[in-house]
Amino acid sequence: MVSLLFPSLPCLSLPFPDYDPNGKLTFSLGGEISVLNPILSTDSSSSSVEGPIFNGLTRINEKLEIIPDLAKAWKVSKDGKTWTFYLRDDVFWHDGKKFTADDVKFTFDSILDPRINSVRRSDYIIDGKEIKFRIPDKYTIQAVLPKPFAPFLSRIGMGILPKHLLDGKDINTAAFNRKPVGTGPFKFAKWKSGNYVRLIRNDKYFGGKPLLAEIVFKIIPNENSSLVALEAGEVDNAGIPAKDYTRMKEKKGLNVFEYDALLYTYLGFNLKNPIFADKNVRRALAYATNKKQLVNLVLRGHGSAAYAPSTPVSWAYSDYDIQKFPYNPAIATDMLNKSGWNLGKDGILEKKGKKLEFTILLNQGNKDREKAAVILQQQYKKIGIKVKVQVMEWSALLKIVNAPSDPKKFDAVLMGWSLGLDPDSYSIWHSSQYPKGFNFIGYNNPEVDRLLNRGRETMDKKERKTIYANLNRLISEDQPYLFLWYPKVMEGVAERVGGLSKPGPAGLFLNLEKVYIRAK
Repeated sequence: MVSLLFPSLPCLSLPFPDYDPNGKLTFSLGGEISVLNPILSTDSSSSSVEGPIFNGLTRINEKLEIIPDLAKAWKVSKDGKTWTFYLRDDVFWHDGKKFTADDVKFTFDSILDPRINSVRRSDYIIDGKEIKFRIPDKYTIQAVLPKPFAPFLSRIGMGILPKHLLDGKDINTAAFNRKPVGTGPFKFAKWKSGNYVRLIRNDKYFGGKPLLAEIVFKIIPNENSSLVALEAGEVDNAGIPAKDYTRMKEKKGLNVFEYDALLYTYLGFNLKNPIFADKNVRRALAYATNKKQLVNLVLRGHGSAAYAPSTPVSWAYSDYDIQKFPYNPAIATDMLNKSGWNLGKDGILEKKGKKLEFTILLNQGNKDREKAAVILQQQYKKIGIKVKVQVMEWSALLKIVNAPSDPKKFDAVLMGWSLGLDPDSYSIWHSSQYPKGFNFIGYNNPEVDRLLNRGRETMDKKERKTIYANLNRLISEDQPYLFLWYPKVMEGVAERVGGLSKPGPAGLFLNLEKVYIRAK
C-alpha cells in the first residue's frame, strides 16, 4: 500500500490578549439561502453558511493543499483504486451523538441515490460505475473505485451528514435542510428567510473551542447596500465594488484586501435555443464583445479578460492555442450574414422572419453584472442584435437554470463559476449532466466528453495539464459560454476582526474557528 499519513489537527492556541470571548462576527451574504444541506445545495450563498456547520473528511489550507479534517490519515493502494480513511474518534454531532464511519457511508450512498436531487452524483461515478463505500470498522471508511480517479481526494471533502437524523427520510424535503446538524465549529441557531442566518459556537468542536461566540450571515442582495452596511458597522465584511476601491482603501477602521481567486464570469447560452444552436452565432457574439471595455468600465482594471473555462490561478490553466476572438464587429457582422442573418428595416438582424433578439438573465444586486449586461446590450446593438436584460432574485434565477426540464426556459444567463482545486469540470461540461446537473446550457461535444473522462482517469499531472489544455481549446472554439473576465476579489473587513487567513484563493475566513473579535 502507498500511504499518505498525517498528524491529527492541533488544538487552537490560547486566546489573544485583545480577544473578546463574546465576539460576534456579521457577514454580508449576497443572496437568500436555498437549502442548508451540502449534498443538495448548488449556490454560493448556501455553501457559505454550510461551511462552518459541516466538515468533510478533508479540507484545504492557505496553500490550497489538501489536509485532514474528519479523517486523521489515509492511504491508497498501489493500483490507485482503494482508498482507506482513518477517522477521528473524538468527533460529536451538534446534538451530542458520536460521529462514525456509518455517517460517511450514508452521506456518499445518499449522493449516489438517484432519488435524491444531488447534482454532485457525477463526482462519484467513474466511467459509468459508482464508487463503493464500505466500513471495515467504526472509525475506518474505505472507498473502492472502479479505476484510478485523479480528482478523488478533492471530492472526498464533501460535508458529511448525520445518518441518525436522516436515515429513512426523504432527504429532498427533510426539515433538516432548514435546521441542519453538523460537526463543525459552529452550530445552527436560526434562519429567518430573507433576513439572516445565525450560528453559535460549538464548545465541543474537535479542533478546539472557536474564538467567536456567534456568527450572523445577514442577507443583503445588493452590493451597494452591503457596502453601506460595512461602512456603518452593521456587517464586518463585504465585497468592494471596483468603483469604490480607492475610497475604501482610505477608510479608517477597515482593512481592504485584493487577491486572485478561482473565479470567472461568463455569458452562458441556452444551446437548445435555435439561435444559439448555431455555433457561428455564438462565435460572432464573441467577436462583437469588447472585453477590454468590460474590464475597464466594470472592473476598473481590477481583473483581466477571460478566454477559457479555467482560471490562471489553476495549476492546469493553459491558454496555448486558444482562439480568443479579438474584438472585431466587422467579422461578427460578416459571420452573421453568412449564416443568413440580414438587417431588417428596423435595424435588427432577421432570418426567415425571425429577429435576432434574446434576453439575458442575471441575479439582483450584483452591480458589476448589471453594468456588464447593459454594456453588452449596447455592443450587440451596434451589429443589429436586440438584447433585453432581466434582473431576478437569486433563488428565482436558480429555479430556472436548475429546472430538470428540456429545453430550459431562458435564452442566456450572466453568471460566474467558483471553481474547485482540481481542474476536473465534468459536472459543468459533460453531456450527461444535462438537464439534471450543472451543464444547464445543454452543451454536447463528444470529443470534450472523451477528454473529460480522460482527465479524470489520468493520474500523471503533466499529462492531465495537456488534456485540459486541449479541453480548453475545444470549448473555447465552440463558445457555449462567452468567457468574459477573471475578477480580482476585493474585500473589506472591519479592523476589529482578527485571525484572518492569508489573502489568496482559499479566502480570508478559511479557518473560522481561529477568527476572533478584538475587545474594545
